[in-house]
Amino acid sequence: MYSREVSEYYTAKQKAARRLYRGWVKPADLPSNAEIREQVQLLTRLSEDAAGAPARLCEMRLRAAWWLRKLSPFHPKLIGSVLKGSIREGSDIDIHVFTANVHSITILLDDLGVGYELQRKRIQKDGQQRVFTHLHVRDSFPVELTVYAPALLGFRFRCSITGKPIARAGLNELERLIAIEHEVDANDQSGRLAEMDARPDRMNVFLSLLMPLENVKQNLRWHPEGDALFHSLQVYGLAKDAMPYDEEFLLAALLHDVGKAIDPEDHVAAGLEALDGFISDRTAWLIAHHMDVHKLRDHSIGARHRRRLVSHPYYEDLLDLGECDRKGRVPGADVDQPEEALDYIEQIEDMFS
Repeated sequence: MYSREVSEYYTAKQKAARRLYRGWVKPADLPSNAEIREQVQLLTRLSEDAAGAPARLCEMRLRAAWWLRKLSPFHPKLIGSVLKGSIREGSDIDIHVFTANVHSITILLDDLGVGYELQRKRIQKDGQQRVFTHLHVRDSFPVELTVYAPALLGFRFRCSITGKPIARAGLNELERLIAIEHEVDANDQSGRLAEMDARPDRMNVFLSLLMPLENVKQNLRWHPEGDALFHSLQVYGLAKDAMPYDEEFLLAALLHDVGKAIDPEDHVAAGLEALDGFISDRTAWLIAHHMDVHKLRDHSIGARHRRRLVSHPYYEDLLDLGECDRKGRVPGADVDQPEEALDYIEQIEDMFS
């Protein structure tokens, strides 16, 4: 549960019991939900970086305020660890929203250009089977929207562990909390939220540039695998096998051909222009010169240009990228989905510190 591999207490108990003991385990011999939560919180205090936690909590609360503004037609309420201040690595922004039609929210998310997954979860609770609708939104911090009927707007939801009402906050309460605990006044909050409006999430930018590649059909002589998206995902997969911890290298592999859907005549320049401000100098350099590797292989590159490349500190990385580019042309190869690739890249810093 700490690593977010499992989110339900019951599932976590059964999984742990199977690891420790083969056979049936009496429910009375399993720890209570409260005992598990206490140990997860203890693990959080032992493991998390206390020095960076306040700043990260402030950023998550500001982002939550941004979402409460965007979701205002659905009477949003912030709950969970971001509100309580007990975040850990992998914590998400939990928000209750109220609408009779979940698709009215998906339309808003589509207009915002964010990726999301709709999930309906059946849970046995109090002898009754209930269906909960969740929207998992991929953002700078993961966001989980739980959708309820408007009739439940005034209902006080209770914690399944303590039985006490769940703490929740609307936009005004959250803004006051940010001002008090993080000393960010109303004017500063408005300015930072306005910056968020003007700055799209980079992973959404990458996804918007990748998806059109599916319609870019390539010369089968050089690309027997098919469209440019399938090729890009193959190159990413090979790069991930080679350097699973290197975000800049993986982004170069995944995004090296995004310009083909913008300007096929000069896809390198078009891609770099579209990616400007969203990638590092190293990633940009690798994309800028990925076509030069083909010239290096067939000895068609000029001597002066070759010397400049060889003397560059990223030259070996460029050769590795070129090798992935050359091998990523297999018809029918297994590849990740674009969303899966971007999710992995987004989590690299947490996984490899």
